[in-house]
Amino acid sequence: MDIDFLAEKIENKEDFDLFLKSLKEDYDVNKAEWGNVTLADFLEALGVYSKEIEGYYKNMNIPFNKKNPSWKVFADILLGARIYE
Repeated sequence: MDIDFLAEKIENKEDFDLFLKSLKEDYDVNKAEWGNVTLADFLEALGVYSKEIEGYYKNMNIPFNKKNPSWKVFADILLGARIYE
């Protein structure tokens, strides 16, 4: 299943849970395409990307509520951490 497509369709926790399962499957199948394959690298990128996600949304003209982020925002942060350098 295409995890980018799944992330776009997240509306609730159940959708996010399915996304997480698919993200793990994507890692297992497409590890070579991930830029951050070790846990340490992934967590480091996750922390940095989380700080910069507001700028991403602003540049893409997507509304962002930093006081009440959606499940989709968390999915976008995880997707970004796969490849963020």
